[in-house]
Parts: sequence; structure tokens; C-alpha cells
Amino acid sequence: MPKDGEPDLMKTILFAAAILLAGSCVTDAAFAKGCLKGAVVGGVGGHMAGHHGMAGAAAGCAVGHHMASKKQKAQSNPPS
Repeated sequence: MPKDGEPDLMKTILFAAAILLAGSCVTDAAFAKGCLKGAVVGGVGGHMAGHHGMAGAAAGCAVGHHMASKKQKAQSNPPS
């Protein structure tokens, strides 16, 4: 448990990771679309599951990116 006035190390690490993921989301439109949508859903879910919004947002961003790229591949290569 951090003492009064000391930053919580885990929150600092998660915040830094979320900032880095958000910065990387801006570079690619397809990545940003999946990342932002997933981050919103994951952040809300994480907050509701015990105030873990930042961790949920980071995980949601990764899942959203995966789903968006999977959908984009399926659309570009239709089954015969």
C-alpha cells in the first residue's frame, strides 16, 4: 500500500501504457478505429469490474485492433 502522497506504481505503469497505446492509435486509421472503440468498451467494463478502467481500456484497445484487422482482411479477401 502506498503511503499518503506517494504515487501507486501500478497505476503509473498502466497510465503510461495507456498513453503509449493511445499515441500509437493515431498513426493508423484502421488501428485507431478498432483501438478507440475497444478502449471505450474495455474502459467501461474495467471500471465496472472494480475500478480497473485503464487496464480495461488497454486490453480493449488490443482486442479492438485485432477484431478490426480481422474484419478488414475478411472484406478484402472474400471467400470464393
